[in-house]
Amino acid sequence: MALKYAYYPGCASKEITKESDRSTRKLAKALGIKLHDMPKATCCGAGLLTDYDKQLTLAINARIFAQAEEMGMDILTICSTCLMVMNTVNHELRNTPGQLERTNKLLAKAGLHYSGKVEIKQLLWVLNDDYGLKKLKEKVVNPLTRLKVAPFYGCHSLRPSDALGFDDPEKPVSLENTIRAIGAEPVDYSGKTKCCGFQIDLVNEDLAVDMTGKRLLDAKGETFVSRIDDINIKGADCMVTPCPLCHVNLDSYQEIAEKRLSRKIVLPVFHLSQLVGLAIGLKEKDLGLTRNMVSPESIL
Repeated sequence: MALKYAYYPGCASKEITKESDRSTRKLAKALGIKLHDMPKATCCGAGLLTDYDKQLTLAINARIFAQAEEMGMDILTICSTCLMVMNTVNHELRNTPGQLERTNKLLAKAGLHYSGKVEIKQLLWVLNDDYGLKKLKEKVVNPLTRLKVAPFYGCHSLRPSDALGFDDPEKPVSLENTIRAIGAEPVDYSGKTKCCGFQIDLVNEDLAVDMTGKRLLDAKGETFVSRIDDINIKGADCMVTPCPLCHVNLDSYQEIAEKRLSRKIVLPVFHLSQLVGLAIGLKEKDLGLTRNMVSPESIL
């Protein structure tokens, strides 16, 4: 049976990083994964609404879960912030006594009910577990041999670990395993689980750009520290991230980081769906690579 999911791309992937949504849809179709849109779903609150009205945050997310439950599917999202918010809410609804009951009283006004059974997954998780990397490897027609790829997880793919729980927040392996499955070499570096700076772009842009530049230079090997003996230690040719918001900083802010640091970086940054798509033979136009600010032409 084909894998199927209630598809929740998130606000950013619908507008700011449309290429991540486009490439995910193309990749899913090529792999035989069925994505079903959720036209009535709203924004998850992006982690900001909780500071103003926690119960409303629980309710609007439970409303999304209830829709997926009616569809008989788990949710697949490509936004790590949505992943974090939704899983944090789901964890609270399941584990805080009385919380699910209180939330369902609000949902009842909209004729909805949530039982707590829906799982919220990221594309990276689906490829590793539900689809399987062995099966993915069999789909590779253009192995990315000799390409050194820096994995960048982003904060919200890993933390809070009690709500997410898919990978070790300190020593994750899912992105490296995916990189190997498509024939490339993962590069280990100290910044792969750290913040890209996106969360403070509007608060302190200078600091955010410094953080972005440091992550990129770490990946290139200029401040490189190897932690695992069997992983390449010569620096990356490109970077890949499962998070569209991290992609915004690492790709779109890269030129600003170069100016601030007075040094060239020129490190192409791929969405996970783009890099995997290349390996299984999807065309550049289908993956939206012309929207990437740092040209991936040298990689292609």
